[in-house]
Amino acid sequence: MRGDVMLRRVGEEAIYDIPHVSIGEAAFPAPFRPGLEYSAPARGVWTIVHVGMLVPEAHEIFVCAAGCLRGVVLSAAEMNLTGRFSTVAIEEHNVLDGDMEELIIEGVTDILNRLPKRPPAVLVYSSCIHHFMGCDLAMCYRTLHERFPDVDFTDCYMIPTMRKSGLTPDQIMRRQLYSLLKPTDRDGKACSVIGNCFSLDESSDMVRLIRRAGFRLQQITECKSYAEYQKMAESSFCISTQSTARAAGDALEKRLGQKHLYLPLSYDAQEIRRCMSALALQMGVSYDGGAREEAEAERMLGEALRVIGDTPIAVDYTFTPRPLGLADLLIRHGFRVQTVFADSFSAEEREAYAHLKSEAPELEIYPTVHAAMRKYPRGGKKLLALGQKAAYFTDTDRFVNMVEGGGHYGFDGIKNLAGSMIEAFREKKDTARLIQIKGLGCESCL
Repeated sequence: MRGDVMLRRVGEEAIYDIPHVSIGEAAFPAPFRPGLEYSAPARGVWTIVHVGMLVPEAHEIFVCAAGCLRGVVLSAAEMNLTGRFSTVAIEEHNVLDGDMEELIIEGVTDILNRLPKRPPAVLVYSSCIHHFMGCDLAMCYRTLHERFPDVDFTDCYMIPTMRKSGLTPDQIMRRQLYSLLKPTDRDGKACSVIGNCFSLDESSDMVRLIRRAGFRLQQITECKSYAEYQKMAESSFCISTQSTARAAGDALEKRLGQKHLYLPLSYDAQEIRRCMSALALQMGVSYDGGAREEAEAERMLGEALRVIGDTPIAVDYTFTPRPLGLADLLIRHGFRVQTVFADSFSAEEREAYAHLKSEAPELEIYPTVHAAMRKYPRGGKKLLALGQKAAYFTDTDRFVNMVEGGGHYGFDGIKNLAGSMIEAFREKKDTARLIQIKGLGCESCL
């Protein structure tokens, strides 16, 4: 940020340069310089609290400073799941006295002894200060295992200081989500889709092929008990469709011997066919190329274009892990995609980036976390937004309320997306009310 924005005399009017760049001029993969960050009030993306709650019957314990605990406590409260959530507050004297290990061990012990029912599993979240101080976490977990042999413990992390180095907290959380699975005999006719916050649509290309092949499909989003969750260890292979879940799949392959297939959510016909062909090969069945499904997707895109016409469209990175790929698909089909809200681009988007740079160089790219974005000129235009952040920044009441692809996959996913765009264009939404709810799809008291 410029110095005249960061520091200025009281009473002076600040000058805000809203950062943006055209795709034709945008650097890959980082079009914007890092700096002071802003968090837009669009809360539909899942946090580590929401993701951890996917382990049925498990209890979460966060060991953090009081200031850090505020957000996670509110997440659990909004989910109406405070009965599965506890905290251990770190105070200044714990740092000075050097009793961080004792605080974890005795704090978790006290919580478990007070619970009305002993949970089968406990997710313990350490925080930045533990890692800064070199806390012996391995000893902590070893001691807890000895004290509570009937409880499965796993290490989870609330370490936002590591957001931009190595695995991100989100990637680590999705990996640890399956760390409680115990080695067992594998079922040659069972497979799992891992790392998603939403179950894949039953109508999706992937699920229909798995069903046709006679395989038992397991997803943590559909597990109702801890015993049912443990059955995911029986899968002969696992599938990740989000880049944030690749580390989870690699860990399962190494630890449990499950073959890991990374078959990413995509809007490119050739990549969809490659992924489906790889899945079919793994299951020993044929894949017909999806011509019928592709034709249906094309038909629905044509119908959506007829309804939406030349109305400007904005897409954001929380809507899908492939915002450039989605923008490319829509532009290829005649839609007027005007803006993409993204702070950086995934390496997997290089091909879509190159095509947009050549064929749609005027496409606007705006960040979401740059501090100046709090002064983004919102509203005043009729626009269709795909994603909560796009809806917030453009102040539109016509938007598709979805995060992380929403369980769509393949040509069927494109067809369903087109249908959602038609519905969003025709029916206005109360944007301010909807985007304030944390963890889209979770139960909320808001």
